Amino acid sequence: MLSNYIHSSMRNAKYEILSDEGMYYGEIPEMQGVYANAKTLEDCREELESALEDWILFRISKNLPLPIVDGIDLRVKEVA
Repeated sequence: MLSNYIHSSMRNAKYEILSDEGMYYGEIPEMQGVYANAKTLEDCREELESALEDWILFRISKNLPLPIVDGIDLRVKEVA
């Protein structure tokens, strides 16, 4: 489920070339603060996925909500 969530989130990523620096910038708009930049598009994708993984783990550790992506809900349920 987690890998599906990550893959679905990455499909929503937006990329652009920063003309001033010649670098690639990527972000996932639904996930505030998840962004990356790198010299190549592939490096930018890898950095963005890493940032997304860290963001997900942080939010889970703080019991913060995660957006539902393509019907995937990673809500942490209480355990007895």
